[in-house]
Amino acid sequence: MKRLTIIALPLTLALIVSACAANATPAPASGGDAYASPNLDSAYDEALPARNQLALGTLELDGTPNGVTPQQAATLLPLWQALLSTQKSGAAAQAEVSALLAQVEGTLTPGQLAAINEMQLTQTDLQEWAAAHGVALGSGTGQPGSGQGLSPEARATRQAAEGRTPDAASANGGVSSAVLDAVITYLESLSS
Repeated sequence: MKRLTIIALPLTLALIVSACAANATPAPASGGDAYASPNLDSAYDEALPARNQLALGTLELDGTPNGVTPQQAATLLPLWQALLSTQKSGAAAQAEVSALLAQVEGTLTPGQLAAINEMQLTQTDLQEWAAAHGVALGSGTGQPGSGQGLSPEARATRQAAEGRTPDAASANGGVSSAVLDAVITYLESLSS
């Protein structure tokens, strides 16, 4: 009997642990990656998460018939500021991030959302945007004057990506934070 108990107890515990693990909900990815957009496809190769599709897409809409209006900018600005704050704090609940992203989508028109969806934005697009705006993760020179010739937006983006601001994101999230900073700067320019 004692021998049966010694064998049965570890087996029972193993079954309980595996059953609990099977029912565990995986932790959401940081930065809004777990948000499932009802309007944006993310099933294609290298698809950006919905948050980055919305951010980069908003910037890409500038100068098109689907560009953000000043009225939309006034509504979107505090939402994007809150999203950046949640990303930098790392302490926001996924429900909060998802609610903010849903509000961003609710502020954009169906035409704007369709245009962003049609862009099929990828990690490559984000990297190309970063390169075009002077965001070079981990390769900043740190030399005074190295940002000369850049617009104020591009300079701020580079500084954020290089960690030269008090609350800048780490190198892993630098491009993502930089694109959020750029959206905020863009929306500020429209709403002022």
